[in-house]
Amino acid sequence: MFTGIIESIGNIRALTPKGGDVRVYVETGKLDLSDVKLGDSIAINGVCLTAVELPGNGFMADVSRETLDCTAFNDLKSGSRVNLEKALTPTTRLGGHLVSGHVDGVGEVISREENARAIEFRIRAPKELAKYIAHKGSITVDGTSLTVNAVNGAEFSLTIIPHTLSETIMDDYRPGRRVNLEVDLLARYLERLLLGDKAAEPTKGSTISESFLAANGYLKS
Repeated sequence: MFTGIIESIGNIRALTPKGGDVRVYVETGKLDLSDVKLGDSIAINGVCLTAVELPGNGFMADVSRETLDCTAFNDLKSGSRVNLEKALTPTTRLGGHLVSGHVDGVGEVISREENARAIEFRIRAPKELAKYIAHKGSITVDGTSLTVNAVNGAEFSLTIIPHTLSETIMDDYRPGRRVNLEVDLLARYLERLLLGDKAAEPTKGSTISESFLAANGYLKS
């Protein structure tokens, strides 16, 4: 588990094909690795990976084919800047929100506009994630815990202050950039809870709809 508070900006030093997937070598910058051991989890752009080598100035991790297919990891190359966060501990301050490091989908930056000293980003999420994104709710973008300022269909807006721009890779974002998205854990569990006994029945997708909510007393007629 993570908090979505980025601890360091790292750099991809190498991406090496290995038996059908990839081994990534990340230089970790200011990230303190003194308490990291082999097998520990570190999130790269919101993707939870396992440290398999610790060469001193960073770490190496194996990236599975599943992860390559379901995230924006394929867009990275040698020299790419990435957000880094070590897994939380029982004494970690929970400054963001609970983040699993399991990416739900890949979004796209639609626009970037100045808003006083902040930057306003508009991001389009995959349609299947839209129901989990709420005004003033939490969302994780490339591992960064952020507050949604507006929602319009599958698109949502973020207002990013100068500190967040300087401490994450968000200042690199331009329209067309693909980003890893993880929705709020509570939203996903709430959907399952609302299903009740129907959660045990196989489905081809979510059965939560306006008619379902009305029939079960969650909406007033």
